[in-house]
Amino acid sequence: MTSEGEHLDPENWDDFSREMHALMDQCLTRMKKARDLPWQPKPDDLAQRVSLTDAPTGVGAAQSFDHLVNDIMPFATGNTHPNFFGWVHGGGLPVSVGAELVAATMNSNCGGRDHGAAEVERATLDWVLNLSGLPETASGILTTGTSQATILALIAARNKHFGQDIRKTGIQSLPPVAVYVRKGTHSCIAKALEAIGFGTDALHMVDTDETMKIDMTSLAQAVAQDQAAGRVPLAVVGTAGSVNTGSFDDFNALADFCTEHDIWLHVDAAFGFWARLADAPWDHLTDGMGRAHSIACDFHKWMSVPYDCGACMIYDRDLHLASFTSRPNYLEQQDQGLGGGDLWFCDYGLELSRGFRALKVWTAIKSIGTDAFSKSITDNCKQAALMGELVTASDVLDLAFPVVSNVCCFAVKHGDATKIAAALQLSGEVVFSTTVIHDTPCLRAALVNHRTTSQSIRDAIAAVERVVREHA
Repeated sequence: MTSEGEHLDPENWDDFSREMHALMDQCLTRMKKARDLPWQPKPDDLAQRVSLTDAPTGVGAAQSFDHLVNDIMPFATGNTHPNFFGWVHGGGLPVSVGAELVAATMNSNCGGRDHGAAEVERATLDWVLNLSGLPETASGILTTGTSQATILALIAARNKHFGQDIRKTGIQSLPPVAVYVRKGTHSCIAKALEAIGFGTDALHMVDTDETMKIDMTSLAQAVAQDQAAGRVPLAVVGTAGSVNTGSFDDFNALADFCTEHDIWLHVDAAFGFWARLADAPWDHLTDGMGRAHSIACDFHKWMSVPYDCGACMIYDRDLHLASFTSRPNYLEQQDQGLGGGDLWFCDYGLELSRGFRALKVWTAIKSIGTDAFSKSITDNCKQAALMGELVTASDVLDLAFPVVSNVCCFAVKHGDATKIAAALQLSGEVVFSTTVIHDTPCLRAALVNHRTTSQSIRDAIAAVERVVREHA
């Protein structure tokens, strides 16, 4: 009995090549027209259209590509459009389409071994670590995003405090711990504590001051109370770019406090990390960040790299390695060959099977350059300031909080903010998310799209004012 091993490749490579070129043209056409393609609701019959009831036999590449173009691609989140201000979704980059094509072609497993993809990730991490301000002893790993990076950072914090034997013995015999967060901290902190076994009871919420920074007096009181009650202060989470207002904590003050009390300082910098590339005064928002023990950030937000890609950075490479390395015999390292290499990323995180996500980041930085990213990030901060000015001048809108970076939140004087947001989304004019500031429902704009212009901002506020008046 023989097996030809040809079950999964195309039967006719020439036909497949033509179909692939046509698909690529459709993708590039969509990207070129991104400014004219706002979010649109998916059709009621989409579930039926994408059903896999024909999976046993397949329909061939040509028909499935047709489904991609006509039934799937049009109904994206909408974040490629310049008037998408909802949540914090990056706008995507044309050059990364090419990188994703190459990454899929290579199909590298970036968990370990000695191959070219590892060097690309090393170079990418060297670049972001240098930007972070962390010491030369620091190391990092690319992750799916800040949520995963936070889990890695808090594991390292736990192991530093309680010792690496905790990897074997577990947490059941440990005293209760406390992780200090401010009001409005991202939910990924709570999920990380659930994932590593401490649970959300470990969260200790501290007050913020009038600028939405962690109130240092409140933090000191919380730590003192927990120590008196037998809880171990494990970590303080500072925020670079808060979810609701885009505010930044005082990282120098937090670093001083954590050094004095021997507490791990983690910075949730999911989008705010990239203010380090902005012009003054916004670059100073991140002053002191490099004094943290760990930093988590996303490339798929303000850097516009396609989903998904984040990073976890830890100040001590030896601690980072000791917290995650695990080599069973089938992963033993060779002196030479593919099983060699001095950097296996499975030693620095939870994943053994890892995609080549570094390539799209490397390609973006290599082809576009940091100067262009700096200009785009600075533009978004200027646009948020402009939006704040337009809201302040409006007779139907109220600015809910001073614009700090790239986020603007405002209330409407007439109507329901949630219904107004939905009306604007459905009209295709602009996507806002909603939040609550000082007990007032608000529209929230997070500006991270490199396609957004000042005119986009003026048009968006004009659309809001019109809808608010219609709801009066």
